[in-house]
This record gives sequence, C-alpha cells and structure tokens, in this order.
Amino acid sequence: MPLITSAGVGSGLDLESIISASVAAENTPKMNAFADKEESIQVELSSLGEVKSAMSKLQDTIEKLADLDNFNKRVANIKQPTSDDGDLISVTPTSDITPGNFNIEVVELAQGSRAISNASLFSSTDDVVSASGGTLSFAAGDKSFDLTLDAGATLADLRDAINNSDDNFGVTANIINTGTESKLVLTSSVSGTGNDLVITNDNAELDNVSTVANAGGAGGLAIAIDDQAKDAVIKVDGIEITNDTNTFKDAVQDMTIVAKRQSVDGETAKLSVEYDKEGATKLIDELVANYNNLIGQIGFQTRIGKPLNGDSTIRSFDSQLINALSTELVNAGPFTSIFDIGLGIDKEGYLEKSSLVRSLNEAMDENFDDIGMAFAGENGLAKQLETLLENYTDSDGIMKQRENNLNQQLDDLEDDVANHEYRMESLEARLREQYAGLDVLIAQMQSTQSYLSAQLSSLPGFTKSNS
Repeated sequence: MPLITSAGVGSGLDLESIISASVAAENTPKMNAFADKEESIQVELSSLGEVKSAMSKLQDTIEKLADLDNFNKRVANIKQPTSDDGDLISVTPTSDITPGNFNIEVVELAQGSRAISNASLFSSTDDVVSASGGTLSFAAGDKSFDLTLDAGATLADLRDAINNSDDNFGVTANIINTGTESKLVLTSSVSGTGNDLVITNDNAELDNVSTVANAGGAGGLAIAIDDQAKDAVIKVDGIEITNDTNTFKDAVQDMTIVAKRQSVDGETAKLSVEYDKEGATKLIDELVANYNNLIGQIGFQTRIGKPLNGDSTIRSFDSQLINALSTELVNAGPFTSIFDIGLGIDKEGYLEKSSLVRSLNEAMDENFDDIGMAFAGENGLAKQLETLLENYTDSDGIMKQRENNLNQQLDDLEDDVANHEYRMESLEARLREQYAGLDVLIAQMQSTQSYLSAQLSSLPGFTKSNS
C-alpha cells in the first residue's frame, strides 16, 4: 500500500500535525539518548587519547634512558690555538675512551704525490701522445688501474680519459700552459711515504706520459722531492706519531684525530675528553618533564565530572607507576633508590630534582658510571618503567584495548540509531495507514451529512436553520 503523505485532505482535519507529534514523542527522547551516549563515548576516547599521548612521550624518554650507551658517551672539548688559519685538529671520541687531557701538535700533513711532465715534451694540448695507442698502468700504494688509449690520442684526450675513468682510484689530470709549452700534471690522492704514483706502459710511444719508460729507466713524468707522497706527523703530549693519512685512528686509544693544518711555531690544540654529563642531565630533565606531564594529564582527566573519574584502568596504572619508582635499585653502586641520584617525589606526586640525599650533579660527579646502571641496568628504573609503559601503549596494549572497546560501542550505537530510524519510519507508515482510514471514514460521514441535509431541505414544511 503506498504511503499517504497528505493525511487529512479528505476530512479537513490536521492529521499531519497529529502524526508528526506522535512520531516525535517516540523519536526525540531516544535520539537525544543516542546523542548523549555518543558524546560521552567520544569524550572518554578523547580523554584516553590525551593520557595515552602523555604515556607515549614518557615512553620515548624511557627508551633512551634504558639504553646504557646514552650514559657511556664522551664529549671532546678542543681549545684550538689562536690563529687565523683555522682549526688545527678535529676529534671523535668513542664511548670506551678514558677521560683525560692532551696537547696535540700537527708537525706535518700527509700528502699524495704529484708528477709533472719534463720540459719541452709537448707544445700544445693537441700533441699526439701515441700514434698507435696502448695501455698505461697507474699505481700508488696498494691501488691501481689501467687505461687504454686509442691510436692518435692527444694530450687533451689523455687528460680527459684519466679524469673520466670509472676505475680511477684518485688520480687527477690537469694541463698547464706556460705560454711556450703544455705540461701534464698528475696528482694522486694516495698519501703516505713510499706511495708515490708510478705509471708504466706497454708501448714505448707512451714513455713521455709515464714515470717509468717501457724499456726501464725514467719516463717523461717526474716527481720532485717536495712533490713526493708523505706521511702525516702529529705529537700527542710530545710523543711523535706518524700515519699515511691525516686521520689518526687510535693514536690515542679509542679516539680518532684528524689533522686539519700544520702547526705554526709548534702551536698545539688542547684536548679535554670527559663523560657526557650534560647529555645525561638533559635526558633526566626530559624524564622529569614528561613524567610530570603524564601525572598532570592523569590528574586532570580523572577529576570529578571528567569521564575517567574513578576509572579502574587509570587507577591501576597510577599505582603501578608509583611502585616502579619505588623499586629498589641493584648493581648501581651507592644508589639504591631514585632519592640517591638526586630525584624525589613531591606531595602532589610530581617528580622533582631534590638534594635531600644528594643532588644530581653530586651524584654524577661522584659515581657517573653508576648513574647509567641506576637507569639502564638489568633492574634499573628505566627498565622497570619501560616494561610498564609497553603494557599500556603497545599496539595490543591496555590503552589500545580500551580504545577498541569504545570504538566498538560507537559502531554498535550507529547500528542502534539505524534500527531506531527504521522503527520510526515503520511507526509513521503505520500511523498514516491508520489515519488514512479515519480520514476516509470522516469524509464519508461528512458527505452523507451533506446529502441528508439536502434531502431534508427539499421536504414540504421543512424550514432551514439559520444557525
């Protein structure tokens, strides 16, 4: 039966208003209840999200505190000599180096060799170096590569072939034009005494661009004494150390020193290697800030009138958090609790730096190695907190389970709303069908009344009422 959408047309009664009022009386309270429930769930989800976000921030800090390497870092402070020539050295310490102070002088920088063609061999870059072609072999130290030249290759072709070779280990070719001749200059990046560039050939036509002639003896390229490959030399506290490059690894054990320039008049750089106490302090400051942010969020979201007020999940977490902070520290030297390392908890439950037992600076100065064990040791504070936070923040953790449950409630609520709307449509259809019958009946009665009135008025002696 088609749905009647204009009830009351036949009878003239305002049946549309009656149907609308009847449906609204049934629909409005239920829809308001649905809206209130959805808002309540959304607010609870938002509150859980704020607490979970604060947990995750603390977890990020805890993961760093649980890594012992973050307490084993060393920092190198270098006082460079006063000079306009730039830094003398750079230094990279490892976590294994023993703190100490050093004076470092750069006696000599390492260099690669440089070979220059002899006088009057080439008048221009277009001079042919080999009419029939051949192969040049380049070697320096333990590195080498071969280069094959085509017949008729010029000096410029040779330069380009060297610079563009994929096998080149670090030989750079240039041509210097003096005005009367062109000189080939080959520079090797391989430094260290005894690692001079050696160039041989398989065709005597290439002798002029080799350091060794095909038949033996000197070729057309020569390396002057000042252009020979050299070792770098530094002095650490007066002890001379040589190396084939400017990077000295373990000259001081567990430290890499890079010589940047040569010392002027015996000047030295003063190097101080210390524990990275500043980095550790920043981590602990980050712990205090993020822990207190979490405590603040829990306090705010569990106030009276808030959706997490009295929430068992949050109460349980808060209790476990306090228990973790109260855990006795083991294998951490003199530190048996957080109070021993200069931390405390105020009456509001916030973490703070405290000096009731000793200050954090005192603890670091006296037992820095044990600070790391207090946090990152097997039973350290960070390890305890890390396990706790993972239980709540992991992808299948307690907070995620709570969120999933609330999201499921939202899905169920959506289904409830859809079912209710269907029932309201059915109710409206039923009311329209019922009122349609009434509308027809009243219309028929009105029609009968009109007919009877007309018949009666036509009878003799019938007087029509004026009312």
